[in-house]
Amino acid sequence: MGYSINVLAPSSPVELAEALRDAAAAGRTIALAGGSTKRHMAGPVEPADVTVTTMSLRGVLQYEPRDLTISVCAGVSWRELTHLLADHRQMVPLDPPFAHDATVGGVISANCSGPRRRLYGTARDVVIGMTFATLEGKLVKSGGMVVKNVAGLDMAKLMIGSFGTLAAIAVVNFKVQPMPEVERSFLLPFDSLAAAIAARNAILKGQLQPAAIDLLNPAAAQTLGHSTWLLALRAGGNQAAVQRYEGEFAHFAGAQAFEDKDQQTLWRHVENSTPRFLAAHEDGAVVRASCTLKDSEAVMASFPGPAVARAGSGVCYGYFERAQGAADWLSGAQRSAWKAVIEFAPEGSRRTFDLWPSPGADFEIMQRVKHLFDPRNLLNRGRLYRLI
Repeated sequence: MGYSINVLAPSSPVELAEALRDAAAAGRTIALAGGSTKRHMAGPVEPADVTVTTMSLRGVLQYEPRDLTISVCAGVSWRELTHLLADHRQMVPLDPPFAHDATVGGVISANCSGPRRRLYGTARDVVIGMTFATLEGKLVKSGGMVVKNVAGLDMAKLMIGSFGTLAAIAVVNFKVQPMPEVERSFLLPFDSLAAAIAARNAILKGQLQPAAIDLLNPAAAQTLGHSTWLLALRAGGNQAAVQRYEGEFAHFAGAQAFEDKDQQTLWRHVENSTPRFLAAHEDGAVVRASCTLKDSEAVMASFPGPAVARAGSGVCYGYFERAQGAADWLSGAQRSAWKAVIEFAPEGSRRTFDLWPSPGADFEIMQRVKHLFDPRNLLNRGRLYRLI
């Protein structure tokens, strides 16, 4: 798996910084780990001399419900964070996959998000500050605990989606959201992709804007007991607003409404499409395509197996029982000029396939940033774009 037998588990940010400093000073390669739920995501970590885990970095450092902010250590589980905030009817609505076992640091370093990204955004929209440890043994604080404070936030943004290749996240400060007064979710079935897309377009043009609009193809819908295309919608607001949603969607034949625990079960199911599929397919792979709303129809039509789309933001996920199938699909996506990557794949496939065929025009800048933080390439080698 790329991890070493020598495992260090610092229990404070200071200890984390010291562990990185001591390993780097000795020229030892380092693998960073949290809950390891996303070990098959992105590139494979090359074998390392030492593994540093953040699992012992626990605790809530500051929580101000009235200020809508919270500061937690990187090893706190996402499940624990969610439950704590829910006790105050608040949330950080990233909806990441693997949420049951993932850590806060892992979710942020992998830049994970889910169905409600359309309304609430991604990690870059909810993280207002961060403390991270560098290979020099320094603790760098970026941003703060004030929602409008953006000073120095760019440093924290570098860590989001870096897969631990630059530094180790120790503490994350979030902007939290109040939970809606009332929530309802809906499943709308359609006989064809064209009909589902037409309904999606009509909803996007309407006055009512759901927090989530996910599209499941028939193969993905089977896991919910359906055999058609499905639009999954999540709406919130006051009672009057939710009643308007119910009125808007009532005319769709076969529409189902969900609330309370049934609603939560529905969205946990959708959010965990990836971990559920990978658990059932040892050689399975997942591709992610980022496209325009217009192109999402063609992208979804191109997937031969199960597929789920964040249909209001243009992010599509295709599931392949064989990793080679994902690689073949990716070749076709390049010809169609779709921006796509193999997001999850087995260890061996990740070492041989081109996971990121088009890294983008800013790749050279990313390499410079990597050299700035880790000039000897000691940290999480190969995890991002193989060269980083």
